[in-house]
Amino acid sequence: MQAIAKDSILSRCKIIAEPWDCGGLYLVGSFPNWDRWAEWNGKYRDDIRKFIKGDCGMKGALATRVSGSADLYKVNKRKPCHSVNFVIAHDGFTLYDLVSYNNKHNDANGEGGNDGSNDNFSWNCGVEGETTDTNVNGLRSRQMKNLHLALMISQGTPMMLMGDEYAHTRYGNNNSYGHDNSINNFQWRQLDAKRGNHFRFFSEIIKFRKARHTFKQEYFIGKSDVTWHEDNWGNDESKFLAFTLHEKNGGDIYIAFNAHDFHVKVPIPSPPKRRSWFRVVDTNLESPDDVVLGGVPGIKDTYNIAPFSSILLEAKQ
Repeated sequence: MQAIAKDSILSRCKIIAEPWDCGGLYLVGSFPNWDRWAEWNGKYRDDIRKFIKGDCGMKGALATRVSGSADLYKVNKRKPCHSVNFVIAHDGFTLYDLVSYNNKHNDANGEGGNDGSNDNFSWNCGVEGETTDTNVNGLRSRQMKNLHLALMISQGTPMMLMGDEYAHTRYGNNNSYGHDNSINNFQWRQLDAKRGNHFRFFSEIIKFRKARHTFKQEYFIGKSDVTWHEDNWGNDESKFLAFTLHEKNGGDIYIAFNAHDFHVKVPIPSPPKRRSWFRVVDTNLESPDDVVLGGVPGIKDTYNIAPFSSILLEAKQ
């Protein structure tokens, strides 16, 4: 690891570790990095999944992960960029399957269902697998948007799985490496069918992240960079978190995640001077209102955030 990190040619490359191996070692946050290696942040994956699906006691973990995982990477000369944040990777469930299956369905792999991880931290939103239930499908759509929004507003380096932008499914197979068929092949027709809704949301959120320095801090954020609108950290039953990221130019960004199964009416903090809040994201709204990059004015002193949904407001002149 040191030789790679210090090599004269490789010193000009980005080097990334998947910090667990066949020997059973799990080295997230403690990989021998020589201040050079970035890491796939498996703890980010697990904590984001757990919070968004509504597990108890995950609010503090969510705050830590979206802030760049300083508990893991604020060591020596490491920076937030050394945390490669992801919810989905090449193995395990796709994003769609994460919100559609409680259990793996690996019979097609020929190993009697014994292969693949049993710890997926997934939730099928009420029905296992494919369904025509509009309420279940609507909830699944919101959950995928919530997970994508969390990924794109987090400090660190975001990583997505190809196909999640159109909600690719492997029908619950979480160890599909051996299949050369529609389970793994990119489905261009499905992408075309989703361009106006699911794909549009994913694309617009990526554009929003890329256009704002707020989400790409070089150093770990401190007290002056964020305000946590929270006085209930010790309540494990609380599944709501709101915070404001501060920009030096006054372009603050307010973000809230509601993982409860009921509405949460919250007070909205006052915007910076000579600015007003504009709604950029509400995952409970239908496309194209779910994300409007220019923002929608008229935000009042309170906002009623729907169950299993999230919002993003931006302070603008």
